[in-house]
Amino acid sequence: MNLTLFTDFALRALMRLAGEPTRSFATSEIAAEFGISRNHLAKVVRDLADAGFINTQRGAGGGFRLARPPQAITLGEVVRALEARHALVECFRGDGGNCVLTPRCRLKARLGAAREAFMRELDTTTLAECAYPARSGKSPAPRAA
Repeated sequence: MNLTLFTDFALRALMRLAGEPTRSFATSEIAAEFGISRNHLAKVVRDLADAGFINTQRGAGGGFRLARPPQAITLGEVVRALEARHALVECFRGDGGNCVLTPRCRLKARLGAAREAFMRELDTTTLAECAYPARSGKSPAPRAA
């Protein structure tokens, strides 16, 4: 399995939030900490909020934080929510794709089983288990939006 960069960034952000679950973070803070584009992370944050994983607040003192305790969010549910629009292979697309092997393919069922095994494994891990704490000795950055 290859996760999209979008999902990778989302998991990084969620792991960071899980490290300090009662704190709000600014998009710019997490983008700077992980060396990723602030604009790209803003899109990730929007999708995470739409999926119910985080709560956002605009304006001064705003930011985003986990919507649920990190023990209540599994990696599997995050990956399913964010990767739903990306088919593992063409024949898994909603329209069935254009694969010429489809009528007699023996691979699709095995790939489906492998995907499900991968997701089952991610379902056994919570964000709390993967929490990424602040660097020791580092004071929290200002929460500028």
